[in-house]
Amino acid sequence: MRDPFYITTPIYYVNDVPHIGHAYTTVAADVATRYHRLCGDDSYFLTGTDEHGQKVERTAQENGKEPQAWVDSMIPQWQQVWDRLEISFDDFIRTTEPRHKDRVAKFVQQLYDQGDIYLGRYEGPYCVACEAFYLESELIDSLCPIHKRAVERVTEENYFFALSKYADWLLNDYYKRDPSPVQPVERLNEVIGFVSGGLQDISMSRAAVEWGIPIPWDPKHVIYVWIEALQNYITALGYPDGEQFKKFWPAVHLVGKDILRFHAVIWPAMLHAAGVEPPKLIFAHGWLLVGGEKMSKTKLTGIHPDQLLDAFGADAYRYYFLREIAFGQDGSFSWESMVARYNADLANDLGNLASRVLAMITSYFDGIVPEPAGRAEALASTAETAVATYRKGMDALDFAGGINGAWEIVRAANRYVVETAPWELNKSGDKAGLATALWSSAECLRLSAILLSPVMPDACEKLWSQLGIGRPLADQRLPNDGAWGGLDAGVRVTKGEALFPRIETK
Repeated sequence: MRDPFYITTPIYYVNDVPHIGHAYTTVAADVATRYHRLCGDDSYFLTGTDEHGQKVERTAQENGKEPQAWVDSMIPQWQQVWDRLEISFDDFIRTTEPRHKDRVAKFVQQLYDQGDIYLGRYEGPYCVACEAFYLESELIDSLCPIHKRAVERVTEENYFFALSKYADWLLNDYYKRDPSPVQPVERLNEVIGFVSGGLQDISMSRAAVEWGIPIPWDPKHVIYVWIEALQNYITALGYPDGEQFKKFWPAVHLVGKDILRFHAVIWPAMLHAAGVEPPKLIFAHGWLLVGGEKMSKTKLTGIHPDQLLDAFGADAYRYYFLREIAFGQDGSFSWESMVARYNADLANDLGNLASRVLAMITSYFDGIVPEPAGRAEALASTAETAVATYRKGMDALDFAGGINGAWEIVRAANRYVVETAPWELNKSGDKAGLATALWSSAECLRLSAILLSPVMPDACEKLWSQLGIGRPLADQRLPNDGAWGGLDAGVRVTKGEALFPRIETK
């Protein structure tokens, strides 16, 4: 039995609408979840919105609304994008919900009661766009290192979390676990270097901000947004005694590399202080770059997913970003590369293969999948290796590697069709060879539909329907249904519309 699988995205600030950087993380989490469901794992997928803090408070003021009214107005715009992208989350948490606020208050009260929180005074730079306190040494030309904009100089009474107390545990216990709880390795090295340089205690409250969760023992302060936002990963599960918390925690967190330290330093230290198991894995992916720069709502350089969904559809969108960019590394997006990937992989490789094979079964066997007269050993062997490569990649969150493994079946099937030339076998009257060739090609389509279903759920469902297989695609499970030979002869195929009509551009 495999362990239960719990995966989260960051919860997203609702100071503006989503861009494709947010969608990148969310699609990755959805594909990982669907893959684990395909493997029969008990899985849970959480996403949501981060609705407190100075940035949201100021954005609401700029738009002439109270903060709660502002965040309420933004939620449908985020959920609409997730609907279009076929995001199959199990829970969507908002940090303004009572279930979150009440559990956060209990969590910080525990840390305070045991002496891990104390009153102090903070003086230094603060970036509202990041909602982050910075050291002077971290600034670049006196600017925020992420947003390249001026920081604010803050002097205020704050409560502090005794983060420095847990540096030794982080370095000599947590980061040394095998497998590593922080990936990829360059991100692990980054946090080890940061903690080794000396941890300072961090502010966990704001006295100059009103929009937040009040400190239970001192309501003049609100809990610093990052301290309370991180707790959504456990409050959504009913921490401390909810059944889902007992079943699914600890989590796999997918985050952008710019928020790595919050997740890989502060968050596990807080959990350890509270006597809670730290995250199983924090995987920090790279940035999506457009014109060489990270997209940013603050800098007005975000691309809304709808702009691409309208042109390519959800399946191609999901496929492109996870196939084109190695998860964990920075990657560049361009319209031209998306069109090229769509036409080469989806329209030509997969779409054309499905159209040709189904059309030949329709023409040569009246639409009935024939009984094979033999076994295409080389093709079967390639498929077996491809399934293993696919599973290894997907288990490691190497989406490009996993998809490429599945795609080897598509490539091998296309080569096989050219080599066996079913149209020539039909012309020569070799019915046995023709039956083997077309059954084997259709079997490759069956395997492709199963393996690619976490990535392209709608297209794979259409392909499954065209293959006429009576068992629902959603009921397929690895490893059994990923073995060669699962296609039943005698089922009726339907030619149907092209899965991915070619996109012509001027």
